[in-house]
Amino acid sequence: MDFALTEEQTAIFDMACAFGEEHIAPFAAQWEEDGTIPRDLWPKLAELGFGGLYVSEENGGSGLSRLDATMVFEALSRSCASVAAFLSIHNMCAAMVEKYGSDDLKARLLPDMVTMEKVCSYCLTEPGSGSDAAALRTKAERTNEGYRLNGAKAFISGGGYSDLYLSMVRTGADGPKGISAIVIEDGTPGLGFGAPERKMGWKSQPTAQVQFDDCDVPAGNLLGEEGRGFSYAMAGLDGGRLNISACSLGAAQAALEATLTYMRERSAFGQTIDRFQALQFRLADMEIELQAARTFLRQAAWKLDNGAPDATKFCAMAKKFVTEAGSRVADQCLQLHGGYGYLADYGIEKIVRDLRVHQILEGTNEIMRVIVARGLLAETA
Repeated sequence: MDFALTEEQTAIFDMACAFGEEHIAPFAAQWEEDGTIPRDLWPKLAELGFGGLYVSEENGGSGLSRLDATMVFEALSRSCASVAAFLSIHNMCAAMVEKYGSDDLKARLLPDMVTMEKVCSYCLTEPGSGSDAAALRTKAERTNEGYRLNGAKAFISGGGYSDLYLSMVRTGADGPKGISAIVIEDGTPGLGFGAPERKMGWKSQPTAQVQFDDCDVPAGNLLGEEGRGFSYAMAGLDGGRLNISACSLGAAQAALEATLTYMRERSAFGQTIDRFQALQFRLADMEIELQAARTFLRQAAWKLDNGAPDATKFCAMAKKFVTEAGSRVADQCLQLHGGYGYLADYGIEKIVRDLRVHQILEGTNEIMRVIVARGLLAETA
């Protein structure tokens, strides 16, 4: 097995790092305070090909692999996990539109999605259905022109901010086979939003309920076939789980590097604290954990790229392992900073707050265990 990155992958990582250091890191704290990300950031990212990472070149995208994409999200998260995670959501939606959308839908939406003149939110979770996503209740009733939507989606990144909302809705009977996927464009009558959510982390990402009140959507905005929306949503989540893992990895690595710098400068009992063996052991443990997480993540991405039959199980395992490792490392970095780690000026407490939600979204880590257990039981049946 060859664990080395290609020259192209290294270049992608370095390019994303450089962009983050120049265009994101200096402003991340202010964006968090403002509760929003400037819209002009997205076209700049799109100029690097990051608006359609796995959209084919034929449709204006970069045509990268899932492994390549993890490089982008790991690199950008070194500057701000909140910004990188929003980009991941948009890219998941763009990939779904290309893969399942009609020729007309792709022609109408993909060009602006790839250039990020329009950004897209992913709407699956509802106030009463989180982990049990197949129990969603947002209804889409057929009309002469298309569909009339009624219901609400909860915890939506980009709610009230995005231009497009890729939403899972119920067009049929109860259960996953009654769910379809529809794209709702901003400004559609009947589309509304709740008040901005006050959150522990990801504060720069506007988050709100997305509400449908007799919201009429043309039939051409249906993604793929009726009744297939749940399978589309679950397929999209495999890649999303890799990306959110990469976001944890990049932010935790940045926290570790900041901690190394701090420990070389901070003195106690007559020497810098990086000279204490007990603290060196903690540094070593964090480095080992992050390297193990990185290897696991890239293996899972390789499996998804190559269509391995156990790819979904490995994406779930990677998501569980890497997001928890990232949070543990960030928390230890805060501890090693002492009181300074608790201050916003040092940036560590922001990383701790931002990474905590990664164990909840894209499927909770408890659901990741369910997926892994089912895979194991199926293999031995």
